Amino acid sequence: MYQPETYGVALLFMIVSMLCWGSWANSMKLCPGYRFQLFYWDYVIGLVAGAVLWGVALGSMGSAGRSFLTDIVHTGAYPILLAMASGAIFNVANLLLVAAIDIAGLAVAFPVGIGLALIVGAVSTYVISPQGNPVLLFGGIALVSAAILFDAIAYRLRETEHAAMSRRGIIISLVAGLLMGTFYPLVSKAMTVSAGPGPYAALLFFALGVAVCAVPVNYFLMRFPLDGREPVFMQGYWQAQAGWHLWGMIGGAIWGTGAMANFVASQAHIVGPTVSYSIGQGATMISACWGVFVWHEFSVAPARAKAILGWMFVLFLCGLTAVACAPIF
Repeated sequence: MYQPETYGVALLFMIVSMLCWGSWANSMKLCPGYRFQLFYWDYVIGLVAGAVLWGVALGSMGSAGRSFLTDIVHTGAYPILLAMASGAIFNVANLLLVAAIDIAGLAVAFPVGIGLALIVGAVSTYVISPQGNPVLLFGGIALVSAAILFDAIAYRLRETEHAAMSRRGIIISLVAGLLMGTFYPLVSKAMTVSAGPGPYAALLFFALGVAVCAVPVNYFLMRFPLDGREPVFMQGYWQAQAGWHLWGMIGGAIWGTGAMANFVASQAHIVGPTVSYSIGQGATMISACWGVFVWHEFSVAPARAKAILGWMFVLFLCGLTAVACAPIF
């Protein structure tokens, strides 16, 4: 399989991860009227397909470790279960976070969910694999967390009408954040235990865990949406436009590409999973860039919101630089 041998290439993989994780949701914007629960089925198909394609491609190249297919055959049952459990946890967290945003609003759900996920994931991953300068690493994580908070404040100032802060929405955000911060240490552990898979096979097992978990959980959320809207039925999926299905699969493949790049970078000796995960979570800022510069979400926002957004980008760049420098100082 292919594995980066220099820090520069590993950093490039982490940047690709951040870009993909922060960009996949644009595919949802191209499917107006397509309920997220229905979009999610196509997303899962794209995620699994992307994992297979990257495994056959990069996972079968190079001389590091075992090839993709050989890796699948020789991986032990325990690490497979760990990787699939990680995928199942991510699936639940992802669905809950979207529901929390619908209930409590972006200004509440996103900083609570993603901010908590960043802290929980980075700390727990560092405990498992303590790599990198802790001062630069956790100082950078603090700056990125502050940037996420500034992003939420800017979005809230942009809104002309503020929905009440639903207690249920905040609770769901907390649960989503805890779960989102838990999935990465599990898949990282799966790759480091005895008879564990390489990053490409781990991604496939992770994606299969997402798919298996999505069947009962997403079906339940279709029948009982947490946002209080009417139930969703599979009839809507079969009647959806072909382009919507395609964009859903592309969205899943983009997220899977980001996961592949992140998992691969995390196994580079000089990087480690904590740095890789932390840089990947900078996806929040990439998403903000899409909203500002492509979708023009702040074109009519008040001046104060735009000023706070500027500070958000400054904090993000400083935090990202600190985290990126942690492995080499």
